[in-house]
Amino acid sequence: MAAAIQFFRGVDETVVPDIRLTRSRDGRTGQATFVFEEPEALAPQSVGDITGMFMLDEEGEMVTREVKARFVNGKASALEATYTWKSTADFERFMRFAQRYAEGHGLGFAGQGDESAEEAQEEV
Repeated sequence: MAAAIQFFRGVDETVVPDIRLTRSRDGRTGQATFVFEEPEALAPQSVGDITGMFMLDEEGEMVTREVKARFVNGKASALEATYTWKSTADFERFMRFAQRYAEGHGLGFAGQGDESAEEAQEEV
């Protein structure tokens, strides 16, 4: 099973997000912020309400309910989702998902201050 992100169960989001991580000094807690510019989930033909962001891979599912829309001229243009972890185990699980998602979508990883990753247009 390829890693996927969904806003509607059973419908993979095709827009690849920009993902930024922040962690506490001790590394136990932190957040991943996903920004989807003009995602399919906001397309007029999308039906239903967005109740969360679902990250799926071979290990199962991770869910966040923290999803906000950004508006430009009164029209939703982006989605921003925040996934929070509260333990080292949760962080490691998230990173395994992020690695699978990156590999499945041809992305690279750019760490803080790492500008050498030429193909890493998106941070994962």
